Amino acid sequence: MLGGFDSFGKTLMAIGAAILIIGALLHFGGKFVSLGRLPGDIHVQKENFSFHFPIVSSIIISIVLTILLNLFFRR
Repeated sequence: MLGGFDSFGKTLMAIGAAILIIGALLHFGGKFVSLGRLPGDIHVQKENFSFHFPIVSSIIISIVLTILLNLFFRR
């Protein structure tokens, strides 16, 4: 019974660390890398229409999250 709480505690600590890292990246990362405005992001602007699709930013976020989740939840 006690072993279940131990793994639950580790999971909560990993989630907290991930939230801390994501929060720090959002807070400080805007000064260094402006996600959503990288080369390769699609932006079309017409008279009455504006379309923005951050494809490169999405790929970078996906790669970073994949690496972090593999580090935290590796068995």
